[in-house]
Amino acid sequence: MSPTETLWQQWREDGDPEARAELLSQHLGLVHHTVRQIAARVGDSVAFEDLVGAGMLGLVQAFEGFNPDRGAVFSTYATTRIRGAVLDELRAADWRPRSVRTRARNLREKSAEISRETGRAATPNEVAEALEIDLPTYWRWHGDGEQAVMVPIDAPLESSVRGGVTLGDLIPDSDAPAPDAPITEDEERKAVREAIESLPEQQRTVLALCYFEELSLRQIAEVLHVTESRISQVRTAALKTLRQRLVADGVTF
Repeated sequence: MSPTETLWQQWREDGDPEARAELLSQHLGLVHHTVRQIAARVGDSVAFEDLVGAGMLGLVQAFEGFNPDRGAVFSTYATTRIRGAVLDELRAADWRPRSVRTRARNLREKSAEISRETGRAATPNEVAEALEIDLPTYWRWHGDGEQAVMVPIDAPLESSVRGGVTLGDLIPDSDAPAPDAPITEDEERKAVREAIESLPEQQRTVLALCYFEELSLRQIAEVLHVTESRISQVRTAALKTLRQRLVADGVTF
């Protein structure tokens, strides 16, 4: 009995985890070989490491579902499962509907067929005629089928001089304060303070008691020994004057 057969026996009969780990390790090459074959055709639309991860999952699934009593060779069985898992990963990363992918594949295949027959690149008119579609439809299918490049938002940008800068760092945060916000706030506070100081004493007193001491109009009237309606008039006049002066100074509300 070969060492590999011994490992399979130890796993099937005893559930030996070390035998399982060794068998998986022996077939890691299948994952990388299958992923390289697929990646060569689909480009870098999905990170190579992500495809390897999907292939590893396929390998584990193949290992769990393999039954040597059926006479199948594990490498053949595993390659099919690995390939299926990698393709599932690609489909999950592809936002395009299946119909769009089918049309894009038809365009590629027909274009390649014409190129083999003519020895040159196929023209859009030739491909459209071969598929029995008009030229506007050809260009619509062509545009719909173009694969968008998926860029991880947290991956460092190659163009970053210092490194570590990601695409997410470059997306503006609409909720974040502006860089000059502290300076603007200081200027606005200063403008408000100066505008209040320019008010007549009675108006300053009413605003202070109302907004800093948080007294009601009735309480302010009792403190100043005037009617409540008078306090209301003074406050209204003070606020109107403040608003006019602050607007003139460019302070927004």
